[in-house]
Amino acid sequence: MLEELSDEQLMLSYQRGDTRAFQVLLSRHYQPLFNFLLRYTGNRATAEELLQDVFTRVIRSAKGYQTKAKFTTWIYTIARHITIDHSRRQKFRRHRSLDAPLSGEKDSQTLLDTVADHRPGGLGDQALADGQFKIRLQDALSSMNTDQREVFVLREFQNLSFKEISNVVNASENTVKSRMRYALEFLRSALADFT
Repeated sequence: MLEELSDEQLMLSYQRGDTRAFQVLLSRHYQPLFNFLLRYTGNRATAEELLQDVFTRVIRSAKGYQTKAKFTTWIYTIARHITIDHSRRQKFRRHRSLDAPLSGEKDSQTLLDTVADHRPGGLGDQALADGQFKIRLQDALSSMNTDQREVFVLREFQNLSFKEISNVVNASENTVKSRMRYALEFLRSALADFT
């Protein structure tokens, strides 16, 4: 029964004390929000920490929730503010360790593994290119203007419409489209050798 309710209806049920409604919201939005935060930060542990902060803030803000906007707009706005706060707290840019796993899993490929191996039986060209592309894409996203990056990630990885993104970032739809255009131009330039 709860699974059939909209996000907004579930949040209103949670306001009235139905914790099962929150569990349904959590199951619906956990992975998409994690993906957004991971793409934004580029770090699995940081994304998990920020995700906990997002849901903690949702719990604390539940009493004040109003159905003026879609629930997804409201929760992505919270996630955006948390990522901005996190970025401000960072005192220096952290560089990826050469022996750190790329996927966050213990036994996954490392950055050092992606260095070309010209010996027989070395890493294949396609696998090398795929690994290098992922690294370069994440590096490009990390160095992109923050406003452009958040629009790009919300649009391309979270599939939000430009109107929804404009509500999340509190900017006009034309501004959001402009930021997306600049983000795409930046990526084309940064990843030109992969085309």
